[in-house]
Parts: sequence; C-alpha cells; structure tokens
Amino acid sequence: MLRSSNPILSKQDAFTPAAPQQGQNPYAQQPGYGQPPVSTEPRMTFDDVITKTAVVMGLLVVSAALAWMLIPDALYMPALILSSLVGFGTVLLVSFRRNVSPPLVFAYAAIEGVFIGMFSKMFESYYPGIVVQAVIATFVAAGVTLAAYKLFNIRVTPMFQKVVILSTVAFAAVMLVNFIFVLFSNSAGLRGDIVGPVSLLSVGISLIAIVLAVLNLILDFDYIEKGVAMGAPASESWRAAFGLTVTMVWLYVEMLRLISYIRR
Repeated sequence: MLRSSNPILSKQDAFTPAAPQQGQNPYAQQPGYGQPPVSTEPRMTFDDVITKTAVVMGLLVVSAALAWMLIPDALYMPALILSSLVGFGTVLLVSFRRNVSPPLVFAYAAIEGVFIGMFSKMFESYYPGIVVQAVIATFVAAGVTLAAYKLFNIRVTPMFQKVVILSTVAFAAVMLVNFIFVLFSNSAGLRGDIVGPVSLLSVGISLIAIVLAVLNLILDFDYIEKGVAMGAPASESWRAAFGLTVTMVWLYVEMLRLISYIRR
C-alpha cells in the first residue's frame, strides 16, 4: 500500500492496488514476485485524473463566474466569509472520508467557486486586469513545476515530504489564527489591507505561500504517478483531482495577492 504525504490524498486505502472482485479466486493467476495483483477492477490512469480535474475545476470556474455576476454588493462580505468557512469544512470532510465521494467533491467546487468569485471581484475592482494576470501566473507556475518534475526527474524523499508537510501545516495554522484575529478586530492582520502601503512581511508571507503551494504540487504529481504505477482503483482519481484542485486554488489566491503588491 502506498500512502500519500499530501493531507488531501493521504488515506488508508489511497493508491492501493485494486482488490479482486467478489467471487474471484484470490489465488488464481497469482502475479510473480514484485508484480501488482491481478484484478478486473478498473484502475486509475493519468487520463482519468486529467479529465476529472478538468471537470472539478470547470465547475469551480462556473460557480465563481455566477457568484461574480449574481451576488449583489450588499451580500458580498457575508458570501465571502461564509463560503470560505464552509469551503474549509468541506475540504476537511472530503479529506477524512475513507471513500471518495464525487458529490462532495462537486460540492466543494461549487462552494469554493463562490469564494473565488467574490475574492477575485474584490481585487479586480481595485486592480483592473489582475484576475487574468493571476490565472496566467497560476497555470504557468503549475506548468513549469510539472515540467521540472518530469525533466529533472525530481525524487520525493521522506525528508522532503516531512519538511513540506510540517511547513504547510504550520503555515495553515498561522493563517487560520490570523483570519480569526482579523474577523474580530479592526486590524488588517499579517496580510495587510487590499490597498495602501505594502509591507515586506506581507510580501514575504505570499512568497512563502507560493513556494509551499508549488512544493505541494510536486507531492501531488509524485503520488499520482506512483498511484497509477501501483494500479490504484479508478475511484481514487477523484481524490487526486480534488487534491490538485485544492492546491491550484491556493496557488491562485496567493498569486492574486502577490500581483496586487507588485502593482502598488
């Protein structure tokens, strides 16, 4: 069994070779030493992951566009806060389930789309054209990361995994505390205001977040590749699509912030 270091992909049964179907003789057609078990259950493929990731991200984009156009300005802030909290809860719910639930993955995409729509609209109102810039920057960063992973044959070692995971968890904890602090105070917190002077601290936090997001993409690519090689069940492609979407959303949000700092 292969367990992922990515919190989204790390499940007890994630990327485990597909089990024989009921009634199938487990001793029939035994593979040779070191070979994956023989099974008639469909297995995850790269095409599966790409297709399902495109579906999930497509739903997120549609939800974001509808939120941008239909939610009135009077409900902007409640929609932004509520969608961020519900989206975070949905991520936890999907992550801790033993079996992947496509409806929950779709629910996450729809809810997170509302957050992305409101968040993007806020930045676009102050910095026209910034959304297109952030989208391009996000996909360029992801493409360069994938190219580097393949061309330079990057190997994910246990130490690399541990450093990335601990750093990501620590960063998420700090940002959660900062979010709660901002909600219940008049302070702009560690990230600063959306307009006004830019602090080196705010820029530094965004740069750290982008680096962590890129490193998490490497973990995603590594474990998806290993999952396909080990013959993971086809249903696990939904978990892979979900993990990639969560990482890409995080990368986009941080690109949006960083570009706003640069444009000031």
